Amino acid sequence: MAIRPEEITKIIQDKIEHFNTSADISEVGTVIQVGDGIARVHGLQNVKSSELVDFGNGIKGMAMNLEYDNVGCVLMGSDTHIKEGGIVKRTGEVISIPVGEDVIGRVVNPLGQPLDGKGGLKTDKNMPLDIVAPGIIDRQPVKQPLQTGIKAIDAMVPIGKGQRELIIGDRQTGKTAIAIDAIINQKNVPQEQRCICIYVAIGQKQSTVAQVVKTLSDFGAMDYTVVVSATASDPASLLYIAPYAGCAIGEYFMWKGKDVLIVYDDLSKHAQAYRQMSLLLRRPPGREAYPGDVFYLHSRLLERACKLSNENGGGSLTALPIIETQANDVSAYIPTNVISITDGQIYLESNLFLSGIKPAVNVGLSVSRVGGSAQRKTMRKVAGTLRIDLSQYQELAGFAQFGSELDKESQRQIARGQRMTELLKQNQYMPLTVGEEVLVLYAGTNGYLDAVEVRDVLTYEKQLLAFARAEKSGVLDKLNTENELSEALEAKVTELLEKFKTVFQAGK
Repeated sequence: MAIRPEEITKIIQDKIEHFNTSADISEVGTVIQVGDGIARVHGLQNVKSSELVDFGNGIKGMAMNLEYDNVGCVLMGSDTHIKEGGIVKRTGEVISIPVGEDVIGRVVNPLGQPLDGKGGLKTDKNMPLDIVAPGIIDRQPVKQPLQTGIKAIDAMVPIGKGQRELIIGDRQTGKTAIAIDAIINQKNVPQEQRCICIYVAIGQKQSTVAQVVKTLSDFGAMDYTVVVSATASDPASLLYIAPYAGCAIGEYFMWKGKDVLIVYDDLSKHAQAYRQMSLLLRRPPGREAYPGDVFYLHSRLLERACKLSNENGGGSLTALPIIETQANDVSAYIPTNVISITDGQIYLESNLFLSGIKPAVNVGLSVSRVGGSAQRKTMRKVAGTLRIDLSQYQELAGFAQFGSELDKESQRQIARGQRMTELLKQNQYMPLTVGEEVLVLYAGTNGYLDAVEVRDVLTYEKQLLAFARAEKSGVLDKLNTENELSEALEAKVTELLEKFKTVFQAGK
């Protein structure tokens, strides 16, 4: 009896399916080249991009280049135990990180392994490192303020929950200090509004990361902070996945309806690690030898920062990426990329820093494109014209340097500008509550400092805050809790400032 053609086709398909399920030769490959943290593998025809592959000896790799006759993998560990001709197996898993409530207060590497010697982690689930960011329908506008405790930022460059605000400047201008102060300041925020904080250290020295962890511990901030560390001695692959690992941890808490603040310190080193991997994988170099997709690298990371809609739990992920410039050049490739991705930038200038203005925020180049709509009304009322006033002061101060004769109004503006510039100075690790910021800025913008010598302005601030905490703590409590500066509250603030006039001692 003859077999019909369709039966022959069915038999062949069954044989192919049996072969694929029982002895799938494409699941195993062979190392054909290894070195510099990169391995080229022959085989693995069905491997996916970003899939984990197993090299044996506990070493994993990630498939990145899917080429015609080989797969380019980056190694997540040392390449000394991998030899040419070695066997490589697919795992079928896209790279992910184990997460859970237990991770808070811990220092982990980008693979979720603890680095602080406090034992293993109890985790709930694995979060994929690279996901598509929530869409527009899944989000809501940024409308809640995120207080950093730094007067200059909360007044002039406010940040809202769900925003992406870039911190940019040369090395040693206080970029990390601003981020650490914002984390420490969560202590000053009521428990229900406090953010879970994630600090991602990329390519820093181990001693620097240890110092940051110690600082956070000393101020009690590790109680709500996770540190993800990929240090300079780690392979480039770990530096590459570090920010995505931190973001995945943040998203775990965000989807549970919590507010999260994440700091990427810094994305310049992240781009350099990616450039190293790309050039070793023989990807074509582009501008400044970075591959063309380095923009996509950062945009798909930062786009994941958002304020979720109420239907999705209303959680938020606020991102503070840090970028290091060379000689204040914000027109370089990576700085311009990240500036165009974020919702504003805090630009720190080395000249201001060296002249003693700390934080060294350049008022003209710093901007927040979203946070103004989330800024507290009390803060907006006292600091509404501060940015313009300081810009005008800097312009007039430039004229005054040439010995030009200035009219009375210009002299008054310069005197006020000098005092406000002095008032916005703030020491590291000393974030203020929102009530203290409003009180101090109210005194400055309403002329209470005009009679105070410039050198005594910070003394005035210190004594004023001590006086308010001791004598008028009720006024500070109201400024902390109330969103509106009502007439009654403003009268109490004015009364406090008038009373303080009589006890202020200059020069102490």
